Amino acid sequence: MKRVVVTGFGAISPLGHDWPSVLAALKGGRNAVQVMEDWAQYDGLNTQLGVPAKPFELPAHYNRKSMRSMGRVAIMATRASELALADAGLLGDPLVTSGRMGVSYGSSAGTPQALGDFGRMMHDKSTEGITANTYIKMMSHTAAVNIGVFFGLTGRIVTTSSACTSGSQGIGYAFEAIQSGRQVAMLAGGAEELDATEAAVFDTLFATSTRNETPTLTPRPFDAKRDGLVLGEGACTLVLEELDHALARGARIHAELLGWGTNSDGTHVTHPNAATMAQAMRLALVDARLTPDSIGYVNAHGTATEQGDMAESQATSEVLGTHMPISSLKSYMGHTLGACGALEAWMTIEMMREGWFAPTLNLDEVDPRCGALDYITGGGRVIETDIVMSNNFAFGGINTSLIFRRWFG
Repeated sequence: MKRVVVTGFGAISPLGHDWPSVLAALKGGRNAVQVMEDWAQYDGLNTQLGVPAKPFELPAHYNRKSMRSMGRVAIMATRASELALADAGLLGDPLVTSGRMGVSYGSSAGTPQALGDFGRMMHDKSTEGITANTYIKMMSHTAAVNIGVFFGLTGRIVTTSSACTSGSQGIGYAFEAIQSGRQVAMLAGGAEELDATEAAVFDTLFATSTRNETPTLTPRPFDAKRDGLVLGEGACTLVLEELDHALARGARIHAELLGWGTNSDGTHVTHPNAATMAQAMRLALVDARLTPDSIGYVNAHGTATEQGDMAESQATSEVLGTHMPISSLKSYMGHTLGACGALEAWMTIEMMREGWFAPTLNLDEVDPRCGALDYITGGGRVIETDIVMSNNFAFGGINTSLIFRRWFG
C-alpha cells in the first residue's frame, strides 16, 4: 500500500484563512459566534446565532464566466482548493490535469438559495428565476464538480454528501484512492455555506442554542449547561499525495495520514450510537497499525448536543482511555457541517506542529454523563505528541476517524 502525505492546505473559515490568523483566534479565548440579524424575519426559528466565514477576496479570474455555475458553497470550496494547490506548489502543474489527480469533496447540500428557486417554482407554478445553472448550484455535489471544472481535473471524482462527515469522508476516500495506487494526488475536503434553512433543520430537533442574548457563551460542548449547537460555514481543502511522488518533487510535507475508519450505526437516523462510534476509532487504529496509547490528542466532533456529546465522549473514553486529552474546535467556529471534517483536520495538524492545543471554550462544568476524559480547558495545553486523531459523526449514523502523524523528513 502507498503511503499518503499532506502537502497542501487551503481554507476559508470563521477564524481566518491561514494558520497564524486561526492560531491568534484560538489563543484569544473568544469565539466568533454572532447574532444573525436577518434571521429574525423567519417566524418560528428559535435560534438567531451563526458563525459566518471571515470576508475573503477573489482574484480577477473569478469572473462571471468562471463562476456562473457556482453558489457560495462552491466558490468557497474552489478558492480553498486553489490556495491548497498553491501551498503544495502544484498550482498550474501538469499533474493537476494529467488524470493522476482527482477530487474527493463534500457538502451537506448545495446553495440553499438555488433550492429555494425550485421551491418557488413548485409554489408559484412558474419557472421564472430558474436558469440553466440553478440545479448546478443546488446539487449536493456542486463543490466537487465545480472544483473539477475550474482546475481541469480529469482524474476520479468522489462526491461525499454525508452531512457532518462530508469533509472527513472526502479526506478518507481520497486517502484510499492514493493508497491503492489509483491516483497520485487528490484534492480532499468539504465546504458549507451558512443559511437559515440549515439552522431550521436542527431547530426543529430542538438541537440549536437559543442563547441569543449572549452569543459568545455558546456553544458549550460537553458542558452540563449546554443548550445546543451553533452553525458556521467555510471550506477547507487538503492536498493529499503519494509519499514517493512528493519526495521526488521536493514537496514540503505537512503531515502523514496514517489511517482512517468509517462505518454506519445502522440503528437510527439522528440518535448517535456510542458502540459504532468506538468501532470507527478502532478501525482507524487498525488501519494505521497503532495501539490506543499512540494517540496524543483527540479533536472531538463536539457539537454541544446532549446525545451527541455523551455518546462520543463515552466511545472515546472506551477506546482511548480516561487520560486522553480532548477538545472541540466547534466552540470557536460553530458547526460548519460539510466543512468541519476538513477544517478540524487541518487545525488539528497545525496544533500538533505548534505543540499547543486549544481548549474547549465555555466548558465550565463537564456533564457527569459524559465519558471520563482529559478535557482541555482554560488557556489550552502544551502537548508534545507526534500522532493525533480527528473524529466526526453525522446524521444517518455515519462515523469517521482520521489519524495523522507529524512529518520528520
